[in-house]
Amino acid sequence: MPQLTPFTVGLIQMAPADTPERSIEKAAQLCAEAAAKGARLVCLPELFATPYFCQTEDHAFFGLAEPLPGPTTERLGQVAKAKNITIVAPLFERRAPGLYHNTVAVLAPQGSLGIYRKMHIPDDPLFYEKFYFTPGDLGFKRFDTPVGPIGTLICWDQWYPEAARLTALRGSNILFYPTAIGWHPSEKAQHGAEQRDAWMTIQRSHAIANGCFVAAVNRVGHEVPESGGDGIEFWGSSFLAGPMGKILIQGSVDQEETLLAEVDPDLVDVTRTHWPFLRDRRIDAYGPIEKRYLD
Repeated sequence: MPQLTPFTVGLIQMAPADTPERSIEKAAQLCAEAAAKGARLVCLPELFATPYFCQTEDHAFFGLAEPLPGPTTERLGQVAKAKNITIVAPLFERRAPGLYHNTVAVLAPQGSLGIYRKMHIPDDPLFYEKFYFTPGDLGFKRFDTPVGPIGTLICWDQWYPEAARLTALRGSNILFYPTAIGWHPSEKAQHGAEQRDAWMTIQRSHAIANGCFVAAVNRVGHEVPESGGDGIEFWGSSFLAGPMGKILIQGSVDQEETLLAEVDPDLVDVTRTHWPFLRDRRIDAYGPIEKRYLD
């Protein structure tokens, strides 16, 4: 493996524009601006090109899905090549008639490095994703970018230590979590602070347990579906955590912004050497984890 050197990562915290086409162009411009400021690796939020349509179950929203390759990969692929950056690009994938995935494409200057399909699919009030998305069938993946190996997971995946571990075990130095998470306005006063704290804590724990960087990239803004209701207040707070869980940079709860931070790949090796959790794993004793529940 070639010697890896420090580089700048860009986290694009944004809200969608009024059409998918304008959202993609907005994202392309933001990625280009991040590259101009020195970013070599840029990540966008989950399903960034559209409002978070999973607040309702409506067959019409399947019309928002796109094939691969498609508008998102073609436009952002152009930016990746022109600006010599790698882009983690989430999208709503239309794989075949009646078969859809929540997907990210990893677009490098030399072309697409492949895709990851969201493995864990939620079904909660205003997060009706099981109606739209088939669970991923590609497993947990590593992508060898020009700045080093990364792993991509998506939103609900972030609550599962197993997903982080398996992605890290493939050699990823950074785990990216494109995200669409926020408050139910009626719950915010009572539960909002601890919900957001839990979200940050679980992902920081993935960084610590695996000795790697973790980046969570959330959308921002209050989105109310056309059918009415309180909607979701997406809480932004995008952040990058280091291998010991320290927050290196963090966004606001209510503003669009591009966060830039330096990543030093050597810290992964140093941390894993001094805190050798991977060395001391008892892989001979973990068979029961493949069970749904241990009675």
